[in-house]
Amino acid sequence: MVTPEPYQKRSIRFVELWHCDDWRMKLYSITCRDEQPDDKLIGAAKEVAAARLKSVADEVQHYGVGFIGVHEGRTSNFVFIDFWANENELHHHVYVSPLDAPTEMTYVTPTGLTACVWDLRVMAFERQAWVDTILNAGGELSLDAYLNARLNEDV
Repeated sequence: MVTPEPYQKRSIRFVELWHCDDWRMKLYSITCRDEQPDDKLIGAAKEVAAARLKSVADEVQHYGVGFIGVHEGRTSNFVFIDFWANENELHHHVYVSPLDAPTEMTYVTPTGLTACVWDLRVMAFERQAWVDTILNAGGELSLDAYLNARLNEDV
C-alpha cells in the first residue's frame, strides 16, 4: 500500500465549552484548511452529539463531561463524540459526512472506524487531562479542572 500524500500538520483548536442538557462537552475543530470548519458542519455535529448524549444518559454511569471533535478532512467530514464513564472509561462514537453535504451524518462506529492520526492527538490529550485532573486529584472530583484543560496546536 502506498501513501497517496505526505503527512501535513493540521490545526486543532478548542472552539467552545458546549452545554447540552446536563452535559458539558469540549468542542474541538480539526482542519487541513487552516480555518474553522463550516458552521453547517459544527451545527450538524452538535445535532448528532445531542441525540447521542440523550440516548446514553441513563445507560451508563457517566460524569456528564467529554469532548467532541469536528474534523473537516481532505475527503470527508468526521465527528467524534467521547464521554467519560465508570471512573476511567472513554465512550467513543463516530459520524462521517461528505465534504459537500456536512449535515448528512452517517453513524459509522459499528464499522470499526475509530480515529485518524489527528483525531488521536485530541484523544491522547484528553486522556492525559482526565488522568491529571480526575484520577490523580487525590480523591477530589474537579470536573471544572478537567474542562479547563484545553488543546490548541498544529500537529
